[in-house]
Amino acid sequence: MSPASPSPLPTSLFSLQGRVALVTGAGRGLGLSMASALAAHGAVVWLNGRDPLQLQDAAEQVRAAGEAAGGTAHVLAFDVGDETAASDAVARVVNESGRIDILINNVGQRRRQPLDDLPAAALRELLEVNLLSAWHLCREVARPMRAQGSGRIINITSIAGPIAREGDAAYTTGKGALEALTRALAAELGPHGINVNAIAPGYFATVTNAGMVQDAATSQWLRQRSSLGRWGRPDELGGAAVFLASAASSYVTGQVLVVDGGYLAHF
Repeated sequence: MSPASPSPLPTSLFSLQGRVALVTGAGRGLGLSMASALAAHGAVVWLNGRDPLQLQDAAEQVRAAGEAAGGTAHVLAFDVGDETAASDAVARVVNESGRIDILINNVGQRRRQPLDDLPAAALRELLEVNLLSAWHLCREVARPMRAQGSGRIINITSIAGPIAREGDAAYTTGKGALEALTRALAAELGPHGINVNAIAPGYFATVTNAGMVQDAATSQWLRQRSSLGRWGRPDELGGAAVFLASAASSYVTGQVLVVDGGYLAHF
């Protein structure tokens, strides 16, 4: 019987030093928070978005977060819905950094409309961004990850995947499909050393949700509806991303990690 492999030291269990990550939608909000957390644990992070100036500001924040651990950031402006641009972006990361270890598919759109008011064209457009762009990037990063024998793909879904509410069928459909894609790719890519998981955020106090955060009735409802009784802070999603990107989750794949302050657990 061969001796067991030595367990990683606690200090290195979550280390991402030497790892290269691509985070989409990283110019602000949850994407920026996750990118900062990866850099703070030593990763080289490529920040995606469509606004180069916003990305430059975000990169400065990420570099500051990673300074003590040796993490840093690069700007990679492209539209995830443009397959050619997305393929070129992955090739650039591999060419300039020598590898790609982590992909976080964070970009997403929301369109709240009842069934009768939602044109099929609008649903197709939302699925292009929320599902097909993630599919394409997963396929592109899987090639170099297979070649190196390792990789981590993290899809950002939502608590709107397993549950639904009236007038939000398009978003729920897209996020539910992204959960299914996560499981399917975990089965397909696992033999190549690639772990594929998802994070399902709950209610977070981001810029996008600013109107809801400032609404007293919404905040009161959330206090009653969730176990922790409050909005999540964007920085509270970073730990989940680091866990799924690091050696700490080496035997975790095909899973959805819910980060919702107990929303799904509370009735």
